[in-house]
Amino acid sequence: MKHVTYGLVLALAVSTNLAGCDSSEEECTPDATYQPAIDPANFVTLIDNPLSPFPPGARWVLEGGGETIEVTVTTDTRTILGVESVVVRDTATVGGEIVEDTYDWFAQDVDGNVWYMGEDTAEYEGGVVVSREGSWEAGVDGAQPGIVMHGTQPAAGQPYRQEYYACEAEDMAEVVSTNESVTVPFGSFENCLQTREYTPLEPDANEYKYYCEGVGLVLEVDVASGDRVELTEFETP
Repeated sequence: MKHVTYGLVLALAVSTNLAGCDSSEEECTPDATYQPAIDPANFVTLIDNPLSPFPPGARWVLEGGGETIEVTVTTDTRTILGVESVVVRDTATVGGEIVEDTYDWFAQDVDGNVWYMGEDTAEYEGGVVVSREGSWEAGVDGAQPGIVMHGTQPAAGQPYRQEYYACEAEDMAEVVSTNESVTVPFGSFENCLQTREYTPLEPDANEYKYYCEGVGLVLEVDVASGDRVELTEFETP
């Protein structure tokens, strides 16, 4: 499950069959029914969803569990499935040393849905890349994009895919609440969206995330332990 995520009734037809793969199985059978319809003509160039804005130059810093996560919206784009997608860099450090460096690709459709189009991720130990597990790109090797933030929120408890690369990347989410109050080191917020985000590939990975208008992700809480990753800095151009 990725560190930071900026996720059904969709204007672009998406199957509601959310069956996933069991990573413990020797063979993986992809869910061929999940085929979101992506038409490049239905996408816009600026990601300005109030709960998940990605203007070029924006920067977030979140801290928790001894880890610092810095998210920066670059000026770069990548064309995926014919859609010009924004490149967002997500870097995690511990004690000043990089432990994970990820380039995420996002795009927004005309209805305000923010799509996750893939990621190029690398895990580090001692300055050396030790794994690229979890990397994927929509349209490559059967991978499909997902919704990380809806333009119009689905009903509470309704699951939706945030990504789908069978048995490699299957993050999912559901809305818990739309009117949460949140206080983190950066400040206090009202009427925030709370989601539960999880993956069938890692049953123990189960988080509440809080997204607040004009900022995006401000807080992650591990459901089991209560450990928090909190927004400490936010800059927008």
